[in-house]
Amino acid sequence: MTTVSGTERGTQLPGDLGNLAVTLSAAWGCWAPTLTHEGRRIAFVSDRRGTPELWVESVDGIDEPAVIHVSDDPVLSVHWSPDSQWLAVSVATGGGVRSEVWVVRPDGSERRRLAGDPSHAALGPWARTGHRLVVTIRDPDPEQVDRCVLIDADTGNEVVLASGALVDVLDLSADERFALLRDGPRGAQLCQLLDRATGATHDVLPFPDTGSTELGLLRPPPSSESAASVAYVVTDAGQARRALVAVPFDADGFRSGAGAIAVRDDAELEFADAYDDGSRVLVAWNVKGRSELELLDAATGSRRPYPGLPGSVLRGGVVARDGHRAVLAVEGPCSPPRLWELELDRGSWWSLTPPTIEEELVTPTLVRFESHDGLDITGWLYRPEGADASSPAVVNLHGGPESQERPGFHPEHQLLAAAGIVVLAPNIRGSSGFGRSFVHADDRFGRLDAIADVAVCAGWLADQGLADRARIAVSGRSYGGYAVLMALTMFPEAFAAGVDICGMSDLMTFYRDTEPWIASAAVTKYGHPEQDGDLLKSLSPLHRIDRITVPLLVAHGALDTNVPVNEGRQVVAALEALGREVDYLELEGEGHEYRSRASRQLLMVRMAEFLIGALEIDPEERPEVQRTAG
Repeated sequence: MTTVSGTERGTQLPGDLGNLAVTLSAAWGCWAPTLTHEGRRIAFVSDRRGTPELWVESVDGIDEPAVIHVSDDPVLSVHWSPDSQWLAVSVATGGGVRSEVWVVRPDGSERRRLAGDPSHAALGPWARTGHRLVVTIRDPDPEQVDRCVLIDADTGNEVVLASGALVDVLDLSADERFALLRDGPRGAQLCQLLDRATGATHDVLPFPDTGSTELGLLRPPPSSESAASVAYVVTDAGQARRALVAVPFDADGFRSGAGAIAVRDDAELEFADAYDDGSRVLVAWNVKGRSELELLDAATGSRRPYPGLPGSVLRGGVVARDGHRAVLAVEGPCSPPRLWELELDRGSWWSLTPPTIEEELVTPTLVRFESHDGLDITGWLYRPEGADASSPAVVNLHGGPESQERPGFHPEHQLLAAAGIVVLAPNIRGSSGFGRSFVHADDRFGRLDAIADVAVCAGWLADQGLADRARIAVSGRSYGGYAVLMALTMFPEAFAAGVDICGMSDLMTFYRDTEPWIASAAVTKYGHPEQDGDLLKSLSPLHRIDRITVPLLVAHGALDTNVPVNEGRQVVAALEALGREVDYLELEGEGHEYRSRASRQLLMVRMAEFLIGALEIDPEERPEVQRTAG
């Protein structure tokens, strides 16, 4: 079993593929934008120097982008305080899964850690005025409850807002009397309004509706209504698809009604940010994986669409407090996320960051087919020019499972396509973006149906004349890595090779070793480790590892405490004991996400090398890649 760092291995790829791997991994992006009160300066996260860091620049481009050093750890997100005096920054502790919260002045001075290490500190919202910040602290001791605290950035003084398992504060009212709370495991969350003056909590969503509540905002009512405030909540509780629900409250925090004010039959809401006065809400829709943007008038319900999104997928953004502009991170198959300014009244777009890759890449197409039980499955197909029934292919599975494969920037897909490998990236059941019933279709006893979807994907490629049935591999990361192992044990005849990236191998050891708050949140998806022991054993590929007979590459971050590194090591040990062909790549300094450029490049190259060998691809016979200008 070998641990390999990002500097210890050279590429064995042919020259053009090796060069493309370097180009793809060097293409940097920008994301997580936040604005000052007056909207003139922007802070964001960028990996332009090889690892995610905090950057600041002026929106008008007068100042050159500048790095503000926070710590030696990768930066995850940043929020500018309402008084523009502080930046609150979340960093990955030691590069791993837990995070810390720091504050720093915009000139880089007075930086200090507010919370984290050894606890996990999650960055929450600022209060609407001043410089008081919400931080959620999750203790590594499972006997300790989570605490949401309000911390003064100047003094470090903190006040407890709420406590309990899996609790989060989504937003605070302008006067800080009310806190909008979310609590509960994955897919079964409650949303409540806490009255800090009385200690009472009030249901935001009609009981017993629970669901996935992504975000919530507290704002003034949009007109001269009797309500004192309105909670705008992005949720699928009580909805077929995720929608924007508006819930008015009176001055004492009692709900006077609730209704979905932005809902579509063909799309799910993925983003919302409201003007400070509550008059308008900028929303983004996930429409079969692509993003659509519009501005909602909260009083009249009218909507203004913004066509011409400069990319296919929105990766977050922020509305300026004066409501005149928004800064959004947008990406596509041929471009990492870039920052764009949207002038909301005129509808005009301005690029704030330059393109970082000039290579012409494959544009995927959306495909649809039926699974084993008639359920519709979609996926994104990356097809090299000339691909036919003799071509090699890979079915690549996203994580989550509540994540979604979308037409964003996926360097590994592009490198494999350039190697002549057809890539099908499906959204098997359990994926988000297709409604509440679809995302819950794999819960607990539905898990095997989701794994059967994976085999259907391989069969579809062969039936469509896109790949050789004997030369199809399966790959995936996190839950996708778990699904790889399950597919290889359930359908050993369907795949010629597998790539498991940080996947679970035994659900019982996963529950035993993962972070306690991750375990608590997962019981609705997989089952409870005490009450559902037999189910979890039956759904754990390690217990039938002898059925894996094809070559397997396992990759894992050495610092991963989400899916702990032992999940990968025990698969490798079991296969080595059986004398099976298994290769192991352990990435030093990486947790569950691989944030350094060197690690991403190493993994991408190693994966391509492995699949070229396992699928018996002759480099001299690789077809030209069908390319579309980025």
